[in-house]
Amino acid sequence: MTITSNGALKLRLSALWILLLYWLSNPTLAAEPVIYAWAEPMAADKRGHYPIELLKLALAKSGKDYIAKPSKFDQPQWRTLRHLQMGKDMDVVWTLSSPEREHELLPIRIPIDRGLIGWRLLLISDTDTQRFADIDTEEQLKAIRSGQGHDWPDYPILLDNGFKVTPSSSYEGLFHMLKRDRIGYFPRSLTEIQPELDARPTMGLVIAPKWVLYYPAPLYFFVRRDNTQLAHAIEQGLETAIRDGSMRQLFEQHFNQDIARAQLQQRKVVRLHNPLLTPETPLTRSELWFSPEQGF
Repeated sequence: MTITSNGALKLRLSALWILLLYWLSNPTLAAEPVIYAWAEPMAADKRGHYPIELLKLALAKSGKDYIAKPSKFDQPQWRTLRHLQMGKDMDVVWTLSSPEREHELLPIRIPIDRGLIGWRLLLISDTDTQRFADIDTEEQLKAIRSGQGHDWPDYPILLDNGFKVTPSSSYEGLFHMLKRDRIGYFPRSLTEIQPELDARPTMGLVIAPKWVLYYPAPLYFFVRRDNTQLAHAIEQGLETAIRDGSMRQLFEQHFNQDIARAQLQQRKVVRLHNPLLTPETPLTRSELWFSPEQGF
């Protein structure tokens, strides 16, 4: 049997029509992917759940056709930031801000965790609980050596405030340094510390009693400097989520339990200066920042 040219044309048009219907019924096929810096193998790590959900919320409320997808690569933070800067398989990261990062990348200046990353509980060995309960002054606390990542903004912040700090090139290595008494404590944000304890139940680590460090710390979404379209979409989506309450609802869903567990109002707060804040930091927008005095 032979097919005439008219018949062949009809078959092609039918095939195109079927493809069009499939495409229209699957809108994610047309959406532009936004690759975020949290690799698929890290999906079980609870620290990434909130920023990923917030990014998806912001993109959904941006009015633009984007779909968030995880990176394929699990790599150190410095390399992730470098890949983003080069536009290499990376579209957005979330990280603590610094003048250098705001210069090299494009920040969306809305603290995604309402500044909770700046509320730092102290991770210690369970054998040191009484030692930290007996500390009476900030000076005594500062005299005990702590640990931080060598390329984390927290490192110079602690140094600038007079703390003794041992840097490490390995995130996981800091937990082992603590376990082996090479450092006395490891300051971790209120949003990070419980998932980290849950992931290491046999290391004999606990949250120190009595103390909490605080410094204003903006955790932003960052994109490549020339990717202004994506930056604008994320910013508009976040502003919409702030106005309609959905960002606050997501925040409370993820962190109310951790905030209550931390009992911040019963702790001694050591307030630190953050020398890394830029003039553009939105400190005057109180709705963007968590405060224990104002509740959740």
